[in-house]
Amino acid sequence: MLNKTIAALSDPTRRKILELLKTETLNAGEIASNFNISKPSISHHLSILKNSDLISSVRDGQEIIYSLNVTVFDEVAVLLIEFFRK
Repeated sequence: MLNKTIAALSDPTRRKILELLKTETLNAGEIASNFNISKPSISHHLSILKNSDLISSVRDGQEIIYSLNVTVFDEVAVLLIEFFRK
């Protein structure tokens, strides 16, 4: 889990997507409007974030709504705290 999470966080585009989702849920088009890259590239980044469980998605009609999965961030924080305690 941690390897996928760190790999997902290593990309600045994915980190910006996470920043956007920190305050509100967004669909793919709303996320893409914040970038100067193609929609297929945004979809690829969203897929990586989903596969690392950093975001979750829910279908709402034709749209897919993305949100931040804070549970994974909590788990990573605990792992880091335990690492630095040792």
